[in-house]
Amino acid sequence: MRREAPHLIFWVIIHVRFYIASIFLTETLVPKPLQLMWALSGLLLTIASTFIQPSMLLPSLTGLGNNVAIESISVTMQIGAVLLTGCLGGRYAALLSQITYITLGLSGFGVFYQGGGLSYLRSPAFGYLLGFVFGGWLCGFLAFLRPPSLAQMAISCFGGLIAIHLIGIVYLIAIQIPNFMAIQTSFWQYSVQVLSGQFLVVCATIVIATISRKLLFY
Repeated sequence: MRREAPHLIFWVIIHVRFYIASIFLTETLVPKPLQLMWALSGLLLTIASTFIQPSMLLPSLTGLGNNVAIESISVTMQIGAVLLTGCLGGRYAALLSQITYITLGLSGFGVFYQGGGLSYLRSPAFGYLLGFVFGGWLCGFLAFLRPPSLAQMAISCFGGLIAIHLIGIVYLIAIQIPNFMAIQTSFWQYSVQVLSGQFLVVCATIVIATISRKLLFY
């Protein structure tokens, strides 16, 4: 048993080094100038998508006139912008774009959904904006661990979405405890109520990201 221990340790070290090397090599797939371009694009997309409400085509139930109807989804496109930046630009592009976005908002620029300024720190919604930073980073990290595929983009995007909600929930609990009624209301408003709409946005983002990565050859 003692003789096998050094071999086991050596095997673990080799595989850990290989895994760490693969993480850094994946980031070289996106050249640094392209990462900066995606960081800027991600910032602009996040700002613009804050005020864009997605819609979807559904079969008309009236039976009169057109056979389809346009229904609005009760979420913004922010989640899609954050995750798309990670899928196409990598973790650093997503990280930089969201840090810049939050900095602009806290500086008083009206880039947040309800304005901007330091007073936003007291809003339960701010935790979800903080979640954009880590969620975007995680999405970008996962997106480049494997060659682009629908499954890999799905893992990346849903991983990012989960991270955003986890950080948002922790933040709203932290600023509202011990008012458990307020926590319950905020949790319902910012996580439960919007999750179905965000699911549709994420599904669209997965398809767009997969096609784009195939076209961009990285």
